[in-house]
Amino acid sequence: MTENSFRLWAEFFGRASEKHFRRGVLFTSAMLAIGGAFSPLHPAHAQWAVYDGANLVENVLIAARTLQQIDNQITSLTNQAQMLVNQGRNLASLPLSTLGTLQSTISQTTALLAQAQNIAYSVQSVEQQYQQAYTSISSGMSDSTLFSQAQTRWQNSVAGLEDALKLQARVVGNIPSDSSAMTQLVSASQTSTGALQAAQAGNQLMALQSRQLSDIQAELAANGRAAELERARQAANEAGAEAQYQHFAHYDAYVPEAVSIPGSGN
Repeated sequence: MTENSFRLWAEFFGRASEKHFRRGVLFTSAMLAIGGAFSPLHPAHAQWAVYDGANLVENVLIAARTLQQIDNQITSLTNQAQMLVNQGRNLASLPLSTLGTLQSTISQTTALLAQAQNIAYSVQSVEQQYQQAYTSISSGMSDSTLFSQAQTRWQNSVAGLEDALKLQARVVGNIPSDSSAMTQLVSASQTSTGALQAAQAGNQLMALQSRQLSDIQAELAANGRAAELERARQAANEAGAEAQYQHFAHYDAYVPEAVSIPGSGN
């Protein structure tokens, strides 16, 4: 049942109350008139109508109490109709929904995280590639291998910084849409007609805040990833430089040979 239907019922019951009251008055007047004309005759010496005042008063009181009961019932039905109208307002759903926009924004951020270059956001990927390029450095490696690993580490650091910049751009790009959604939800909450609409607007505002927190979490992860890759590169480069120094220290390029001096007899 819609809100307009509830209002129509409330107006109907109000008109019905007034109509019943008028009919009750007319009915009571008619009954009094009839009662006065056809009241029972008591045995008497003369055939005259006897006016029974006590009976008349009792009939009037009964009619008044009956009318009052009817009026109370109509008032109760009117109140119930108004209560149903209020319940209909409280159960009305919010016509605004930002769920689709929030889900689309989260999907875009998730896609950026999945496009992480070289070292993905995966424990298995980190363990495998970190072991190969950052912790497997030894003096037994050739100079070409050490150089190749150093180049790989440099590429990882550059890619990590690029990924962090992309994610920061995405987070900043979400600010205008977030502002528009927040304005719409606050306006819908302030103009809500019932408790359900106000609650739904509040829930969507909380969902918007949760999405913004996920953006911050993703940005912190990207920035931390780039910073850790750079620190790991510096530490690995120190180990690589030590290995190259060991190569140089153990390499003896001088070979003694006999030298002849021109003009000498030897």
